[in-house]
Amino acid sequence: MASTPIGLLGGRSLCHVFPSSTPMRLSSICAPSRPAKCRHTEVVVCLPIAKPQWQRRSSNRSTERRNRHFSTSTSTRHASPSSSVSQSEVAHFSRLASSWWDPHGPSRLLHLMNPLRHDFIRSCVSSSSSSTQPPTQSYSYLDVGCGGGIFATSAARLPSTSTVTAIDPTPECIAVAEQKQRSDPALQSPRLSYLNCAIEDLPQSVGQVDIVTLFEVVEHISIPSTFLAECIKHLKPGGWVIGSTIARSPMSFLTTKVIAEAPVVGIVPRGTHDWNKYINPQELREWFETKAEGQWANFQTQGVVYVPMLGWKTVAGSEGWGNYFFAAQKIS
Repeated sequence: MASTPIGLLGGRSLCHVFPSSTPMRLSSICAPSRPAKCRHTEVVVCLPIAKPQWQRRSSNRSTERRNRHFSTSTSTRHASPSSSVSQSEVAHFSRLASSWWDPHGPSRLLHLMNPLRHDFIRSCVSSSSSSTQPPTQSYSYLDVGCGGGIFATSAARLPSTSTVTAIDPTPECIAVAEQKQRSDPALQSPRLSYLNCAIEDLPQSVGQVDIVTLFEVVEHISIPSTFLAECIKHLKPGGWVIGSTIARSPMSFLTTKVIAEAPVVGIVPRGTHDWNKYINPQELREWFETKAEGQWANFQTQGVVYVPMLGWKTVAGSEGWGNYFFAAQKIS
């Protein structure tokens, strides 16, 4: 058996990222080229190989990843069966709440992306089938995972908006959003309302809306299938669920984890993302087409790439390996 230096096997960070499915290899501390003449006692050590999941190409493991991301089993990620809220995520965003409205702070990329959110929404609404819903001049929104209210505030200011209900499970983020709201008389309730709750706890009085938005939210959810099923309950027939997330690929691991969260030069706080929770466009499409309650159509995506000094730009085809918008229309 050939000798493999123990120091080259694995690494602390990757072992931590991929603890549950890491394969094991037997490595000999003493592995002579001529075993018959070796008088040393062979000691066999079982060590993990920290092989990133994106290097595993078999179809069976691809299926396992899809099942993991869209499983309704609560044992998949040890999430609570009654809530999509992760306390670690709440704690993380609590620390960022005070700087949410700083355009040069940790939420800078969200500020820069906001105009593209509205562009994508307009393109989706304009593509609506006339047979599903007549053109509407005034839209109601449910913004799930609103954070400090960047999108909710901008949506409430649009003349085409009737109401915006924005929810988030992080109390500090809602406090920051409400403080911003108080500074503008045009944003008072009922035009804009904030609730500190998870989607599972949304009051029935909110009713159904024309557009449910999930911007930079799905990649922070442990069991996205359960979360999405709760969100679409609040959508009117003919309405849209529109969001943005990140594809699970080698490139996204490099850009959003290795580079974006790097010390000193990183552009987002360390620990903002968990690469294992990223979702590929095809996984979302399959869920809407085969698992979502009701009938759905017009599923579409749009890839966006952050270019330093230039901001976010739409790039055709990039939805397969990086950040992207997604949308689906509820027919019935």
